Formats: sequence, C-alpha cells, structure tokens
Amino acid sequence: MGVKKRRKAILQKRAKRKVKKRRAYSKAKKKRVAKIKVEILTKYKKNPIISPRAENDWERWQTFNPGVISLQKKIHFLYRAIGEDGISRLGYAVSDDGFMINERLNYPVYEHQSVKPGFNSYSFYSLASGGSFGGAEDPRIVKVDKEDTLYMTYTACEGGLRVALTSIKVKDFLQRRWRWKAPKLISPPGEVHKNWVIFPEKIRGQYAILHSISPKISISYRDSLEFQEGEYIESYYEGTNRKKDGWEGWFRGAGPPPLKTSVGWLLFYHALAEGEYDKYKVGAMLLDFQEPTKILCRYQKPILEPEEDYENNGFKAGVVYVSGAVVKDGELFIYYGASDSYIAVAHASLKEFTTALTKGMRPQLKTKVFKKKKYDR
Repeated sequence: MGVKKRRKAILQKRAKRKVKKRRAYSKAKKKRVAKIKVEILTKYKKNPIISPRAENDWERWQTFNPGVISLQKKIHFLYRAIGEDGISRLGYAVSDDGFMINERLNYPVYEHQSVKPGFNSYSFYSLASGGSFGGAEDPRIVKVDKEDTLYMTYTACEGGLRVALTSIKVKDFLQRRWRWKAPKLISPPGEVHKNWVIFPEKIRGQYAILHSISPKISISYRDSLEFQEGEYIESYYEGTNRKKDGWEGWFRGAGPPPLKTSVGWLLFYHALAEGEYDKYKVGAMLLDFQEPTKILCRYQKPILEPEEDYENNGFKAGVVYVSGAVVKDGELFIYYGASDSYIAVAHASLKEFTTALTKGMRPQLKTKVFKKKKYDR
C-alpha cells in the first residue's frame, strides 16, 4: 500500500472514531437530559382531593381554588366553595402528608363582609369568576418572615371584582378561632382586579405585593400592610392578545404567593392561548431575589394543562387554576382548582423542578391512567 493510500486509510479511521465519539456523546447527553425531563411533575393518582359535599348547603355545588400554607408540619387549606345560594365562601381543611385530607370542617370559616355599610356584596354575578353571586373568591394566604400573622388576599365581589386584604393571628388560625380582621379593599373602585399576591419575605425591608404580570411584572413596596381609607394600589393590566407569546398570549395572572428557592422566587401563573379561550393553563418562572420584577427564566411551555376527566367535567370545563403551592421535606406541592368544581394536587422534587426550569426544559407529567369515579356532589 502506498503512502497516500495508508494516509487516507488512517484519516478515514480517525474520522470514523470521531463520528463514533460524537454519537456516543450525543446519546449520553440525551440520556442525561431525559433523566431530568422525565417524570418531574406528577398529578396525584387519587385526584381530586377535595370535592363538593352534598350534606353541606354552602359547598354543595363547587369546591375549588384553594389558598394553602404549611404550619406545624401540616398543610392547611382555605378553599373556595359555592352552594345552593350561589355565594362564594371559604372552607377549611388540613392534610398531614399533602395528599390525604385529615380534617375538613362542616362550616365556612370566612365570609366577605361588605366594607361599605349597607352595600350588598351578594348582588354581583360573574360566570368568568366561577359563577357565584358574590362573596369571597380565590384566597391566597401567606406568612411574612417570622411574624405571628397570616395575611390573605382575595377577590371581593363589591361593586365588581376587587382585591381585598384581611389577616388573622397564627395562634387563632391553628386553634380554629376565626378572628379575621375587618377586610380592606386595596384595589381602586370602578376597576376589575384579581390575582394579587404577597411575598412571604420582605424585600429590602418592605412588604412586597405583586399585583400584575401583564404586560410586565408590577410590585408595590410598602412599609406596612395597613391601608387607610381611600388608599389603593394603582395597577395596570393589559389583556390584549399577543400572538408572539404562543400559549400565554392572551392572559397572564399570578397563581400562589411566590416560593423562595435556592435560585430565585418561583412564581406560577395562568394563561390562555390564541384560539383556546376556554382552556386555562399554568406556567412557571423564576424571579430575581432582590429585583423580583426581573424574570430570570421561565418554561416555554405550560407545566399544567386540563387533560384529566375531573379537569374537564365540572362547572367550567378546561380550567386548571393554581392558587396554592408549598414545599414540604424537599417536595413541591401544587394545588389547583379543576374545572371550577374540584381541588387537585400535582407534586415534584423541588430540586428537579428548578433544575429543569433553569435549563429551559419543560417538566414532563407522569402519565397516569385515570379511572372515572362518582364524585361527591
């Protein structure tokens, strides 16, 4: 064999080895990515965990959109309920492990009391907000730093849909003494506002209230959560369609209060896509610790979609509405209203979830065979 032929043969062998190495590297990389992507987020196979109860008039029709908080190693729920009179009230339940409900009270623990004397808050009907004739909707509850107080924001039906703020002492809450502070309306009159959440820690020494994420993240910083008469947070919301944003092009509203993680504030939010106005989906993003108006990263696809029977067979089909999230022993629990009728939970390793988020991946849902069952209505 001549020198040229030997040289050519050597180069061909080297080229084949390089191709083989590249293929092996690519295959190994795909395996690593798959390991991160697969089975990160799981819908609980025994969903829904809370359903309407026929024996209680006030929660006979719908139970959904819970606010949740972790206290004394238990997860506490304040969930929205609608009964035969069409009024939206809040019920209470508690879970030891985040899945099974260990206690559930037979009476409502919170009803919206009109801020204005003589005003009938039960004269407003909204199909878009769950079909109630008024009351307290979609609670978000949070404990700020080491304070002995729990703060709750919710949508109040008072001359329209406005954001209200109330509070209760942690001790009273745990002992089932429902001594709620008189609510204050903190959004301006004559405007529709929902989905306002309070950060669980002060930022630069101030309380932080996230009140809009459309068209940008807007946060109000305050020295106190005491609001004087006529004092409101001015907020701007843009609900126009933005086709360039794909699945989240139509609407975005915050879900639960942000969760502090090792890589930033984890915020879940709701959105609709062009041509799918009857389908609520859920996204996730990370916000900067000190400048939470800055988005560090976000999933390019929804993390939760209405796919199961209980998410498409209720008062409002096609809705998954995340309003509560907690971390317990390294596990992330995401609680959501399903079809405006039930409460369900999805869970994940917090570390795996945030790793996937920072790498720009979509956390894949584990596939579960859902067996239809007769719900307690």
